[in-house]
Amino acid sequence: MRRLAAPPHFTRRVLLAGGATLAAGLLPRSLAAQETPPAGEATSHGLSSFGDLIYPPDFKHFVYINPDAPKGGVLSLQIKQGTGNQGFDTFNTLNVYVMKGDGAAGMPETFDSLMVSSLDEPDALYGLLAHSVRISADKLSYRFLLRPEARFHDGTPVTARDVAFSLNVLKAKGHPNFRVLLAELDAAEAEDEHVALVRFTPRRDRDLHLTVATLPIFSAAYWANRDFEAATLEPPLGSGPYRVGRFEQGRFIEIERVPDYWGKDLPVNIGQNNFDRIRYEYFRDREVAFEGFKAGVYNYNEEYTARIWATGYDFPAFREGRVKREMIRTGAAIPTQGWYFNTRREKFADPRIREAIGLCFDFEWTNANIMFSSYKRLSSFFQDSDNMAVGKPSPEELALLEPFRDKLPAVVFGEAVMPPVSDGSGSDRKLLRQADQMLRDAGCRREGQMLKGPDGKPFEIEFLDSNPALQPHAQTFQANLRRLGINAHSRLVDGAQYTQRRNAFDFDIISMALGGSLTPGDSLRVVYGSEAARTPGSQNIAGIAHEAIDRLIEAIGSAKSRAALTIACRALDRVLRAGHYWVPMYYRSESWVAYWDFFSRPATLPKHATGAPVTWWYDAAKARRIGG
Repeated sequence: MRRLAAPPHFTRRVLLAGGATLAAGLLPRSLAAQETPPAGEATSHGLSSFGDLIYPPDFKHFVYINPDAPKGGVLSLQIKQGTGNQGFDTFNTLNVYVMKGDGAAGMPETFDSLMVSSLDEPDALYGLLAHSVRISADKLSYRFLLRPEARFHDGTPVTARDVAFSLNVLKAKGHPNFRVLLAELDAAEAEDEHVALVRFTPRRDRDLHLTVATLPIFSAAYWANRDFEAATLEPPLGSGPYRVGRFEQGRFIEIERVPDYWGKDLPVNIGQNNFDRIRYEYFRDREVAFEGFKAGVYNYNEEYTARIWATGYDFPAFREGRVKREMIRTGAAIPTQGWYFNTRREKFADPRIREAIGLCFDFEWTNANIMFSSYKRLSSFFQDSDNMAVGKPSPEELALLEPFRDKLPAVVFGEAVMPPVSDGSGSDRKLLRQADQMLRDAGCRREGQMLKGPDGKPFEIEFLDSNPALQPHAQTFQANLRRLGINAHSRLVDGAQYTQRRNAFDFDIISMALGGSLTPGDSLRVVYGSEAARTPGSQNIAGIAHEAIDRLIEAIGSAKSRAALTIACRALDRVLRAGHYWVPMYYRSESWVAYWDFFSRPATLPKHATGAPVTWWYDAAKARRIGG
């Protein structure tokens, strides 16, 4: 299974403007001008979807960190979620913000953004490179006021020119996900050295300013004579708390804490970026990777394989207490994990065929026999949140859905679609008979042991992956499909070929876990929008292209209140579920974490994340006790 992060909104390094304000008369002229906003503009130290911020401008640090956390030690782990072109099995480029290549882990930590998010709030941002922002009355212009002390790693200042360059180059040449998100960015320009003006078109969505504020800021001078779209193993110049250290292509990469990082003493940086080095190890197989963890090759492991979690922790270091494991609750959005159909292919064009295929996955058997009954069945694109559709649509939801009644299946207007519940046998005859009839109703026909599609060709499905971890789950699913005459099989390829085929939409079915948001917005266009369906490399892997879905995403992106947002999300959830664009898999509400016992952590967990390992630190006393 592939885990992809949600589009770039939000980064987890949370920094914030704080401290006393100098008198305007003591500031340089350009900074003094920043203190008096033009008429009609409002100034804020933070941003959010609906204007709510829990932290005031002068707070000392986030409540979920330890302000006295020591610096030092090494955190070593695997990449489990990605941004842009980041790969999971290998890497061949350090430029992760374009389409070309398989990007290396850790690179986002080498760049700062204008603002960053709080783990205690669903969508709030506070200033990092920008200490504050001035917002026009019509919310089409945002002036980000930069900190004059901000520096790139070579000592050069971060200026408004760098901000303008970064936003413009990501819109023109960045990874397709960025280009889709920035479609309504009208202009980004430098008003002076420390004021970056960002203008949006009137079609902007509610949260576009949040997306812009969390994008990486590059050095315009560094990229002046380099090809931004090229793959490269030259470490790009950044301004973040870490810089690229040692690496061996496709095997490991280290990022090193910058001792004189310009923002290390900002109030919200206190208690974070605690490790001297962060090392990412690459493995092509989960079993081999776990053996590496047991041997101490890496020291922190977030586990996704139920069998390993249930039976694998019976090795000397664990029995002796040198390795710990625990389940940590998370208030984050549930990823939408499933097998996604490539509906660009004619054989998957009919939703009845997709639904019939989905009836062949026996979750109950799989959970009991492969996953040690550790999971719950996923049914919604906004699972276990207020945005999840339940029962019949409300009058408010119907108001959004009615204009598309003739273009939507009738089931959208009834009970929310739920996945089937099997008898747990692994091959539920009732469900298979139902699937067989649906396939026939869709124009398929059986010839002996072979099913032919509506086009008269033998029906064949290739499950594409680069990792064998899901093969046990897929095998029973595929066996049921073969009982219906469908030639279903898996194809495992290397990471580079997988990325190439995924970006080109050259697959039948792939498994994916797409990250979500507690405050969905315009980033949904990257995953479910029609434009993204036509954009190679986008996260709309299913090829979803439907007018009703596009309009509902617009309603979500323009919602003026959380109540309106919830209504629009529920309506979208109904339409997506009724479309059967995926075979939903399963989920947990907590993270499974194992680690060698030389870390310590704050006493307070953030509300919307585990805090692991970003708020942790290396504990030298613990390391001495276990010989680490």
